[in-house]
Amino acid sequence: MDTLSSRIQNGDVPAVCRSCEARHGGVCSALTPAQLVELSKHSSRRTIDAGTEFIGQGESISSYSNILKGVVKLSKVMADGRQQIVGLQFAPDFMGRPFLGESRMAAEAAIDTEICVFPRRAIERLIAETPGLEHLLHSQALKELDEARDWMLTLGRKTAQEKVASFLALIASHSDPEAEEKSMFELPLSRADIADFLGLTIETVSRQMTKLRKEGIIQIENNRHVTVPDLGRLVAAAGND
Repeated sequence: MDTLSSRIQNGDVPAVCRSCEARHGGVCSALTPAQLVELSKHSSRRTIDAGTEFIGQGESISSYSNILKGVVKLSKVMADGRQQIVGLQFAPDFMGRPFLGESRMAAEAAIDTEICVFPRRAIERLIAETPGLEHLLHSQALKELDEARDWMLTLGRKTAQEKVASFLALIASHSDPEAEEKSMFELPLSRADIADFLGLTIETVSRQMTKLRKEGIIQIENNRHVTVPDLGRLVAAAGND
């Protein structure tokens, strides 16, 4: 057993951190027990109701956060008020751009979401002190860049059915990352938001959902609960390798 695991069991890590489901996969996994103790003195947990915006575009950044549970919708708003969903974030993603003074997009809870909020100064000090934390944040940024490039392909070249299947595959991969064959999840977005995210009409999204259901690729209950009996078929329908 490694030293950190021993300390966790021996109680060196704050109780709130020991019970945190995102700790081992989030940014806090790079911190020592002493650093966790110090950070926990300044951190707080927030529950955000679905549909609530908690970061505004152009807002001064005074804190960062880890997503503990739920899904966060990222949006950009144009000068004339038009809005575009530009991304989704899931547990245990870190939210915020270190060393940036102003938020470049808005963040809204797509479903009921729980986050752990850290003061900006505390996180930026830890980044300077902890190479492992800096590496972890760099890795997340590169992962988000890869996902953004993949989404450019989805929006620019895929058919309507491939777009909808790609969205479902994205949700499945984050809702149940260990799943290899079958997956079940709740849709975090409404049909209108899915259409916005994919650059389609609501009617097209509904038609393609129905088509995927009739082909046995997905099962839908209560309009939100999705079962994917065979993830391989969904990935193939998305046009992915």
